[in-house]
Amino acid sequence: MSEDLGIAIISESQVEKRLQDFSDLLKNIESLDDKKRQLWKEIYENAITDRQNCYVMFMQLFKIIDSKSTEYAVHGKTLTACIERMSKANDQLIKLAELIAKADSNSVPIDPDDMFDRIKGR
Repeated sequence: MSEDLGIAIISESQVEKRLQDFSDLLKNIESLDDKKRQLWKEIYENAITDRQNCYVMFMQLFKIIDSKSTEYAVHGKTLTACIERMSKANDQLIKLAELIAKADSNSVPIDPDDMFDRIKGR
C-alpha cells in the first residue's frame, strides 16, 4: 500500500477482500432479505470505489497544482469537487453502517464502533 499525504491507496485485491468481508457481514444478519442485502453491497462497493477514484484524481491534481497559483486557478474547482465526492462517499458508508447496525440489532446488539471495524475488515 503506497501512501501520499498520509492517505492510503488500496489495491484491487484489498477492495475485493473488503467486499467479501462486507458480504460475509451481511450474510450474518438473519432478518435481512436478499434484495436489501444486494442493494447494500452495491452501495458499499460504489462508495469505496468512488472514494478511491476521487482520491487518485485528487492526488494527480494536487501534484499539478503544488505551489502553482495559475494551475490552482485552472484546477481548484475540480480539486474541491474531489474532496466533496470523497466526503459524500464517507457519509454513505456511515449511513450504511447505521442501517446495518439497526438491522443487526434485531438479531444481536452490536456496538457502532465494532460495526465500522467489521466493515473495514480490521
